[in-house]
Amino acid sequence: MTIGNLARSIAESPTLRMNEEARLLRERGEPVIHLGIGEPKNKAPMTAILAGGAKLSTGDIKYAPTDGVPSLKKAIIRYTEENYDTAIAPENIIVSTGAKQSLYNALYSLLNPQEEVIILAPYWVSYPEMVKMCYGVPVIVTPEDGSFTPRIEEVVRVVSSATKAIILNSPNNPSGNVYPAEFVARLVELCEYKGIYLIADDIYHKLVFDGKHASPALRFSKHDVESSKIVTINGVSKLYGMTGFRIGWAIANRKIIQVMTNVQSQITSCASPLDQAAAEGALNGPQSAVESLRLMIQNNRDVMMQELGAFPGVKIHKPHGTFYCLPDFRAFTNDSVALANLLLKKALVVTVPGKEFGMEGHLRLSYVGSVKDVTDGIARIRWAIDPNSPNEIYIGDKRYVRDWL
Repeated sequence: MTIGNLARSIAESPTLRMNEEARLLRERGEPVIHLGIGEPKNKAPMTAILAGGAKLSTGDIKYAPTDGVPSLKKAIIRYTEENYDTAIAPENIIVSTGAKQSLYNALYSLLNPQEEVIILAPYWVSYPEMVKMCYGVPVIVTPEDGSFTPRIEEVVRVVSSATKAIILNSPNNPSGNVYPAEFVARLVELCEYKGIYLIADDIYHKLVFDGKHASPALRFSKHDVESSKIVTINGVSKLYGMTGFRIGWAIANRKIIQVMTNVQSQITSCASPLDQAAAEGALNGPQSAVESLRLMIQNNRDVMMQELGAFPGVKIHKPHGTFYCLPDFRAFTNDSVALANLLLKKALVVTVPGKEFGMEGHLRLSYVGSVKDVTDGIARIRWAIDPNSPNEIYIGDKRYVRDWL
């Protein structure tokens, strides 16, 4: 059997792989703590459940329009007006099977072979792989000052005649960084001056803390949506804890949306109308569930910062959004893959190597679980790698002795 070269070049998703390893360990009864998970633990909003149930009870679950059900588009229009101060039309929207498909559809629709997409590090693991799947070339910009926000000059430096797009993710997965409004504004200005597309992944845009706001790129554009080269990606997965419903959307000018619709029609036909009904219920219902989730995550963030702050040798940039942080463990090792494997095997803690996000020597830690997961997880990590920590620890009812330092 011969596998295509392009398919063989695409890396496995490390986050999904770690999720599977954690699942297998739990099935064996191991007391695993999952600090790598990327989904909220809250239940889907009742309005989503009721809307989905009402649609299911009709028994009429057929094909939907490729670009989305009109009533869901109406809810997205209202959501966009309220959160982006931007007026859009139904023709500016395509609904897809998750924000991930929306992003892939956009890249597939925009890229020619060997055209470049600038990606800011740290970045979500799928960005470079998606670009390569569209025969594009990912160009990574890593901040020179060790922070998680590059200077605009660093971005300008890598812009070339082959640059087709820049991907902006704020709040950022994996760091929790919220890019300053000034940086977003200058990035929009750069893209509009150079005629470059800006793909704004806003999937975490309301999960922000400490009075911060994630400034949407659309607000800084000098053009209306029809003449803009900004593509905005969003969805219901993170804000509403609806990761399994797989509903996302893209907002762009009509020409791009039409091409994305053609692409989607040949791949998945349409997003599930049952899931679209549930998404509509979430968007149209009370938004208190989002605020409750945000407050819970902020509290967990504070606990995570307290625990990591007491961990000698670990450097941490305080996250102001999402439910991730990206601490620097290079005082212990530069090999984040080996470190993540050690923590999984010895301490039964799931983390994700920073190498996968363009930040070697770091680990992505999620605090979307319980406070106990956070405190026990960091205690186990410290026991596993800090020689100054106690040599013994109880995990569950079993005593573990550290014999590898």
